[in-house]
Amino acid sequence: MTVPRVEGSFAEQAAVARKFADVLGDLAINLVIAALILAITLWASGWASGLVSRALQRFSKTREDRTLQSFGSSVTRWAVIIVGMIAVLTRLGVETTSIIAVVGAASLAIGLAMQGTLGNVAAGVMLLVLRPYQVGDFVEIAGRQGEVKSLKLFTTEIDTADNVRITAPNGKVFGELITNFTAHGERRVDVLVSVDVEDDLGGAMEVLRAVAEADPRVRKTPEPIVEVTDIADGRAKLALRAWAGRNDYGPVKSAFLIETQKALAAAGIHPAYPRQVTYVRGQERN
Repeated sequence: MTVPRVEGSFAEQAAVARKFADVLGDLAINLVIAALILAITLWASGWASGLVSRALQRFSKTREDRTLQSFGSSVTRWAVIIVGMIAVLTRLGVETTSIIAVVGAASLAIGLAMQGTLGNVAAGVMLLVLRPYQVGDFVEIAGRQGEVKSLKLFTTEIDTADNVRITAPNGKVFGELITNFTAHGERRVDVLVSVDVEDDLGGAMEVLRAVAEADPRVRKTPEPIVEVTDIADGRAKLALRAWAGRNDYGPVKSAFLIETQKALAAAGIHPAYPRQVTYVRGQERN
């Protein structure tokens, strides 16, 4: 009587083992296929991103718009990744309808938890629409200066003059004061010089004007101007103002700082410094 029961238990265990092996086999197959889908998704996201960027370069209206190309390729990349992740979850047996239902039920909590991320996306769209800067512009944001390298879905990348990459969330960038140094084709170069009030101020002004007119990078229209901005403490402050191309701003200002001092010294006019007068028991000493 005991023999049939032993055989039956063996049969049941064998059936359970086969079922368990089938489950493991199906799981392994699903994992392999999911891994393949994920790998294809990552490859396809890069391929689609590059395809969109190249497509935008073919249109005349967007060929030179590197900002739109950068943002469009970033949006495409993330869209492909999201679709691929849904396919991976589906392959692993997760019902996408259930995910959507859970997301809908917990939309408030998810919105609060992801408000920073969603805010970066919204800020990126606003930056693309309003265009306070474009890729290639030299800007100052939150006290940091650099050239804009890319505008992506979540972040903006800036390279500083000393070749440091700064990655800033779009929400942070959009909420800051943005200074665009290259928005216009020309910039005004201002150089301030102090001379002694006893020197020939008219002659000093002519010397400064001659320095500006001698530089071929300076625009003829509007003409360079020299004006007295202040007279105090025995010195007069002169301002040389001239217009130059935005790419020549730095070199022209550097040249002005050097050449104005040389020209003034050659004309016998020397820089003036603040005077300090000290009174000691009614006596005046300079």
